[in-house]
Amino acid sequence: MTRFLQRWGVFAGLVVVWELLTWLADDTFFPRPTAIAEAARALWLSGPADRLFLTDTVFEHVFPSVGRLLAGWGIAALIGVSLGVALGRSATAMQFAGPLLTFLRSIPPPALVPVFLLVFNIGTQMQLATIVFGVLWPILLNSVDGARSVDATKYETSAVFRIPKPQWVLGVVLPAAAPKIFAGLRVSLSLSLVLMVVSELVGTDNGIGSQLLVAQREFDFPDMWAGIVLLGVLGYALNTVLLAFERRALAWQPKQERTPATVED
Repeated sequence: MTRFLQRWGVFAGLVVVWELLTWLADDTFFPRPTAIAEAARALWLSGPADRLFLTDTVFEHVFPSVGRLLAGWGIAALIGVSLGVALGRSATAMQFAGPLLTFLRSIPPPALVPVFLLVFNIGTQMQLATIVFGVLWPILLNSVDGARSVDATKYETSAVFRIPKPQWVLGVVLPAAAPKIFAGLRVSLSLSLVLMVVSELVGTDNGIGSQLLVAQREFDFPDMWAGIVLLGVLGYALNTVLLAFERRALAWQPKQERTPATVED
């Protein structure tokens, strides 16, 4: 409880300082937190009680954005872990694939948005392609590194007992690589939030990113800042859920072998 109060006490203090500074500055571009909170309530929490006070904006823009974020991240996780484990256990394959992977991950994902627009046209497919391409690399490279970290003793033991290949991958390689895989998943989850917004800024009228752009063009700064705060809340909530799942999934491992602690821990 003390740790909880310390963490959120600092946050509350910063919000109070923000409120005082914006009140003194009286700048249209930087509204007070109370004005932002009121704009957020009107945007998302002023609906009927039978829908938990959620407005149409939540169903038309927030939920679709979160769905695209999770779908893109999930597809990237499936591809990245599968391909990363396969490459990590094959030195020859990694020698051939290494230069290509280095070239592809060096391309900024926003630079490929025009290409994805040509290939997939405007819509969900273009947005998913942008998210998947951008968040794939942390998962893939961490999976490769994790698969390589399986020590020789485990490999030799499984060879002596003639453990089948699928069982070896699922029962030995994946558990050994899990801490580094989760590290990649957490990094990619943050990137997926960024790329979700980027993909929604181009050629679409649906999603949090598009609503941010509309608010900016209409000089509706409380709504714009409310959208920015919403993105921060979503990022924190998703990271908290993934941390809880990670702790449960890696509970069998010694603490020093898990993902290094961060501020969120």
